[in-house]
Amino acid sequence: MTSTSSATGTSARTWLGVVTLLAGTLLPPLDFFIVNLAIPSIQDDLGGGDILGQQIVASYAATYAVMLTLGGRLGDLYGRRRVFLIGLVGFALASLLCGAAGEPWLLIVGRILQGLTAALMAPQSLALIRASLDGRDQTIALGFHGATVGLAAVIGQSLGGLLVTADIWGLGWRSIFFINLPVAALGLLGSLFLHDPHTRGAEKLDAVGAVLLFTGLAGIVVPLLEGQALGWPWWCFVLFVVAAGVLHRFWRYESALDGNRSRGRNVMPLVPPRAVTAPGVRVALVSVALFYSIAAFFLIFSEHEQTVGRTPLQASLDILPLGIGFLIGPLTVPHLMRFMPRRIAALGLLLETIGFLAFAGLVAAFDQTPWAAAPLALIGFGQGLALPSLIRITVTHIPRAFAGLASGLVNATLQISAALSVAIIGGIFYAAADAFGSTHAITTVSLLIAVLLFLGALLSLRAERVPALETPAKIVGAHDPDAKEGRTLSPVREQ
Repeated sequence: MTSTSSATGTSARTWLGVVTLLAGTLLPPLDFFIVNLAIPSIQDDLGGGDILGQQIVASYAATYAVMLTLGGRLGDLYGRRRVFLIGLVGFALASLLCGAAGEPWLLIVGRILQGLTAALMAPQSLALIRASLDGRDQTIALGFHGATVGLAAVIGQSLGGLLVTADIWGLGWRSIFFINLPVAALGLLGSLFLHDPHTRGAEKLDAVGAVLLFTGLAGIVVPLLEGQALGWPWWCFVLFVVAAGVLHRFWRYESALDGNRSRGRNVMPLVPPRAVTAPGVRVALVSVALFYSIAAFFLIFSEHEQTVGRTPLQASLDILPLGIGFLIGPLTVPHLMRFMPRRIAALGLLLETIGFLAFAGLVAAFDQTPWAAAPLALIGFGQGLALPSLIRITVTHIPRAFAGLASGLVNATLQISAALSVAIIGGIFYAAADAFGSTHAITTVSLLIAVLLFLGALLSLRAERVPALETPAKIVGAHDPDAKEGRTLSPVREQ
C-alpha cells in the first residue's frame, strides 16, 4: 500500500513519479542553454569555426522542434511511460556520443540524436501529469513543471561556462554533455514509480501523416534557424512556400483519415482534427506562441551587453533577476489559484508587458541594463506565472486520451515560436542596431515584445472562457471511439 499525501490525497508514489518526470522536463532545455557558452571551446578543440557553432545549435533545435508532435503521439499510441524511458535512455546515449566525439561530424550526429530522443522524452512528462492528476494536484505539478523549465534556463546560462572553466578531470567542454548522464540515471531509478493510467488499443501509427508533418515543419524551422546567419538565401523562401503546401496536404490527409475511422480503419491520425479544433484550443495555442515571442530577448540582451562593454560574467549577473523570477513564478501559481482560480495566465503576460515597458524606459534613459534588474525580475516572474497556466488552459481543452498529442503540440508551438522570434524580432534588432545603435534597437524590440505579450494576454482570457474538459468519463465518452460507455480513466493505480 502506498502512503498518501495529506494535503492533496494523491499517493506519495505518484509524486515520486512526478519528480522523475521532471528529469525529462529539465534535460531538453538545459541542454539547449548549456551548450551556448561552451561553443567557443568546442570550436577551438574540433575546429569548424562559426559554421560548426551554428550547426551545434541548429541541428538540435530543428530536430527537437519538428519531432515533438510525433513524439507526443507515439506516447498516446504505445504507452507514455515506455516512450519516456526510450527517450531518456536514448538521450543519455546521445549525450555520451557528443561528449566522446573527436570529429565535428560525429558531434553533429550526436546533437541530432539528442534532439530526436528529447522529442520522445519531453512530451511524455507533461502528458503523464495531465493523465495522472486532476484539479489542484495537477495545478501543483504543472507549477513544478514550469519551475523546472525556469531552473533549466537559470542553470544553463551559467553552468556551461563554469564546467568549461573548471575543466573537471581534464574533460573541458565534454563535461557539459556528460553531466546529463547522472540526471538520466536518477530518472531511470525513479521510473519504478511511474505508472501510465491510460493505454490505447491496437491503432497503428499514421506513417504518411508523420512524414508529411515532419517535412512541413522542417521546411519552416530549418530556414528560420539558418536564414539569419546565411543572409536569407533564396532557398529559404522556397522552403517556406513548399512547407505551406505540404502542411495543407497534411491537414487534408488527417481529416480524411479521421473520417475513415468510422468505416473500420484502425489507423489513428497523427493529429486528429477533432482534438486540435476542440473549442478553445487554437486560441490557446496562438496565445502560447505569442508568449514565447520573448525567446529572441536572450540573444538580443547578450548582444546589447557586449556593445555597451559588459563582460560575460557581468552580462550573466545582469540577466540573473529574470531567471530567478522565472523560477519563483510557477511555484506561486497553486497558492495564487486559491484567490483567483482564473486569469493567472493573463496576469502573468500583463506583468511581462509592464516589465518590458519599464525595461525599455530604463535602458533608453541610462543606456545600461544593470539599472533594469527590477523590470527583468518582473518579466521573469510574469513568465513563470504564465507558462504553467497557459499549458493548463491548452491541455485541458484537448481530450485526455490525446494527452501526448496535447503536450507535443504545446512544446512544438513553443519551439517554432522561438525560431520565429529569433528570426523576425532578432532581424529587427540587428537592422535597427546598424541604423540607430544598440540602445535604440533593444528599446524598439522590447516595446514590440510588450505589444505581442499584451495580445497574448487578451487571447488567453478568450481561451479561458471556453469550458475545459475536466471529467475523465466525459472526455472518454465524447472523444475516444474505442471506449465503452461509462468507462473512466483512473488517475492512479494504487499498489
